[in-house]
Amino acid sequence: MGAGVTSAPAVELRDLTVAYDRHPAVHHVNHRFAPASLTAVVGPNGAGKSTLIKAIAGLLRPVQGGVTTGTLKRREIAYLPQQAEIDRSFPITVGDTVALGHWRRVGVLRALGRDLREQVSQALAAVGLEGFEQRQVGSLSAGQFQRVLFARLLLQDAPVILLDEPFNAIDARTTADLLALVARWHGEKRTVIAVLHDMEQVRAHFPETLMLAREVVAAGPTERCLTPENLLKLRRMSERWHEDAAVCEPARRRA
Repeated sequence: MGAGVTSAPAVELRDLTVAYDRHPAVHHVNHRFAPASLTAVVGPNGAGKSTLIKAIAGLLRPVQGGVTTGTLKRREIAYLPQQAEIDRSFPITVGDTVALGHWRRVGVLRALGRDLREQVSQALAAVGLEGFEQRQVGSLSAGQFQRVLFARLLLQDAPVILLDEPFNAIDARTTADLLALVARWHGEKRTVIAVLHDMEQVRAHFPETLMLAREVVAAGPTERCLTPENLLKLRRMSERWHEDAAVCEPARRRA
C-alpha cells in the first residue's frame, strides 16, 4: 500500500461527447492528462464535471469519441463519487467498507487474512481513524466518512485516482489531512484528477487545471488557466445554457 507507481498512464480524451437523452453534458472534449499529473477539473454547476469523471471511470458510455488509458484495466482506476451518491443507511462497519479496497486483488467474496486486515487498520490510521473498524458508517460525521472513503482508496493502490468533489461539506482539518494524502499520491507518481469548486484550493494544491463548461474553456498549468479572462469566459458560457438546446448533431447521427 502506497509503494508508488512506476508507470502511471496518461488519460486521453478524444472528441469525448457524453449525452443524456441525446443532449450533451460533455461536448467534444479533447484533452490529455499526463502520466503522474495532478489536475483539478473546475467549472460551474452543470458544466459536465461529474459526467466527465464518470466517463473516465467507465461508468458512462460516450455517444462520440472516447477515453484511452493505454493498457490500464477499468478495475485499476480508483473512483470516489460524491458523498450524496452513497447510501449510508446500509448496515456495514467502517472496517468492512475500507476492506472493499482489496476487491480487485482478492475478490468481493473471499475472506481477508490477517495481513489484509492489518492493512485495513493501517489505512484507517493513515487517515486519522485508528480503532474505528467496528463503527457503523451511518454513525459517522461527513468528515469521518470521507476519511473512510480515502482509506479505501489507499487500499486500492490504483495508478489512476478520480475524485468527485472530495472536499465538499467537510471541515477544514479533514480537508487539510486529505489534501496531504492527495499530495502523497502525486509524489508516488499516480495520475490524480479531482473535481473541485474552491479556486483558492486549486491554486494552492493543484498544478494543472482543466476548465470545463461542457466543452473545454482552458487547460494546462493552473496559473495560466485561472485568469480573470478565462473565469469570465467560463461564466458567460454557463449563462448561455438552456434546457431546450438543440440535440447534439453527432449524437443524433449515432442514434
